[in-house]
Amino acid sequence: MTSVIQLEECRERIRKELDTVVDFWLRYSHDPDHGGFFNCIGRDGKVYDDLKYVWLQGRQVWMYCRLYRTVERFHKPEILEAAKAGGAFLRRFARVSGGCGGDWKCAFCLTRDGKPVKIQRTIFSECFYILAMDELSRVTGDTDMQLEANQMMEQLIYWVQEDASGLGRPQLAGDAPTNNMAVPMMLLCLVHQITEGRGPDVVGKYRKLGCWCVQQILQHIQRNGTAILENVSPEGGELPGCKGRLQNPGHALEAGWFLLQFSAEQSDQVLQRTAINKYLELPFQDGWDKEHGGLFYFLDVDKHCPTQLEWNMKLWWPHCEALIAFLMAYKQTKNPELLQRFFQVYEYTFSHFPDCQGGEWFGYLTQEGKVALDFKGGPFKGETSAATQQMQHIFDSCKSVHELEVCIKPLKMTGPTLT
Repeated sequence: MTSVIQLEECRERIRKELDTVVDFWLRYSHDPDHGGFFNCIGRDGKVYDDLKYVWLQGRQVWMYCRLYRTVERFHKPEILEAAKAGGAFLRRFARVSGGCGGDWKCAFCLTRDGKPVKIQRTIFSECFYILAMDELSRVTGDTDMQLEANQMMEQLIYWVQEDASGLGRPQLAGDAPTNNMAVPMMLLCLVHQITEGRGPDVVGKYRKLGCWCVQQILQHIQRNGTAILENVSPEGGELPGCKGRLQNPGHALEAGWFLLQFSAEQSDQVLQRTAINKYLELPFQDGWDKEHGGLFYFLDVDKHCPTQLEWNMKLWWPHCEALIAFLMAYKQTKNPELLQRFFQVYEYTFSHFPDCQGGEWFGYLTQEGKVALDFKGGPFKGETSAATQQMQHIFDSCKSVHELEVCIKPLKMTGPTLT
């Protein structure tokens, strides 16, 4: 019964945090003069830099649309209008034509009035552009936006699977080809987005790509199944040096719930077990700070000191991914050990990251859990509402907390082994 009460308390806290976070961004991030959203926002809500980051613009459009479409209390005109304004800004300014990427390459950041400042040689700005356009097309009924999302998706698939030259990255003799886990992860995320609620033709069109993404992600299980490595060779072999030994617990946990999502769609219990045993348990066991609590940002599989200066910091997003992953895994399996993992991460997360005075969350803590950077938004931190919305969605997809709890054994007992 205690676990039922805990789950109900978690649901209520997550609901309140979602309301607080959305209110923060509605209040402080909108640019009434040039459109789009301010991303660099201080603890007090003041804008400290007016550059606009395309991936965060797309993320915020997606978030507003998702809330408007799936959470009844956010089905408000001001949410929809904000999403439409953000989408209009993206469509007008994000794509930078004339380069080697043709008409589909997006800028990484823009000036306040939409002039391109920087382009990255990756696919991630484009990924969030697709997320925004697809979700916005769902709430507006604009088929042109959906078509645009589909066309950009086809371009991404070509860059990733056929010819990456359009990204503008030169092929250097000493640069070993790499399967970076972030790429198939994001493509799998896009497959879920584009096919969600669509007909069998759309689902069938992207099934092969989804399976390819899964196989690419599974290549990162290394060291005889004892570690998840961030970078491997295209053939699935371990790479030499710091790059090959790098571990990112947050990314592995995020990949874990993407795999859980795919396994549920495909009714694949083998993949479900692999996701839990390898992509949830391993990074959690390796990444959890036994002394101070929380998840490390980076690790070296051979226990060398990672070369990333921020390696031992505690960032908000790996903890959000862990919460989503363990809650989703528990919902699917009813394994009480997974629920315990969720409670453990929940306790650390909600006692360290939320700013109870100013609203929103701090993003960057020291290893000891003290606030290191107190801004609420920056080039790589946007609104926290995506994670809280996903957690609420998992709760709300059950008829009640009791449905989540139905197979719990008393938590003082040992649950089923994670094998």
